[in-house]
Amino acid sequence: MCGRFALTLPPDAMRRLFRYPEQPNFPARYNIAPTQPIAIVRESLDHTPHFMLVRWGLIPSWVKDPSAMSLILNARAETAAEKPSFRGALRHHRCLIPANGFYEWRRQGDDKRPFFICRRDGKPMAFAGISDHWLGADGSEIDTAAVLTTVANRLMAPIHDRMPVIVDEKDWSVWLNCSDYSPKYVAPLMSPADDDLLEAIPVSDRVNAVRNDDAGLIEPLAEPMVVETKTPPKTSRTPPEQGSLF
Repeated sequence: MCGRFALTLPPDAMRRLFRYPEQPNFPARYNIAPTQPIAIVRESLDHTPHFMLVRWGLIPSWVKDPSAMSLILNARAETAAEKPSFRGALRHHRCLIPANGFYEWRRQGDDKRPFFICRRDGKPMAFAGISDHWLGADGSEIDTAAVLTTVANRLMAPIHDRMPVIVDEKDWSVWLNCSDYSPKYVAPLMSPADDDLLEAIPVSDRVNAVRNDDAGLIEPLAEPMVVETKTPPKTSRTPPEQGSLF
């Protein structure tokens, strides 16, 4: 599950990290919520990464009336390749969704305590995403995206049973390359993050209100939850020779 996240990386730093040619200027966001614009990175046919702003909440291209469908924020990685709402986007429109961290809530009796989940080393991350372009009969157009989720790792399990798929930087180019790499090929990338990659910081319940969007939302209220056990590093997949994927 992923229902709120933060992106505080300065525009120039994000442009250098993801290597897209656009030069967007955007403010730090500490409480990005559903239906709001989110930054994504997609790849063009010549394999150049590009920055886009899209709506968070996927609308499949074949939908006739978006107002009649439920808001799709997340897609389960385990079944996305078979679901009609996601399989086309997973095959043709994979994207990366930059973030500095995401929020999750742990239920304790009748209360829900928010945690800010971020990398222990302070670096930004990229969620695995899918996007689509919807064109209405009246000519209206909208680009949208959703976050792929997977089962929780050991850190996240006490908080929630799902977590966003976090794509390792070494695999970004493979994930974005929809023309050469099929959903079956990238399936191993849609796995839980290493147990010791992230930390879960208890934060204020001010994050519950979308109107609150400031650095105070990620200030720790207590020591972060971490998992110290090291896990074997994931093996990056070496791209096969052309024609061996199918």
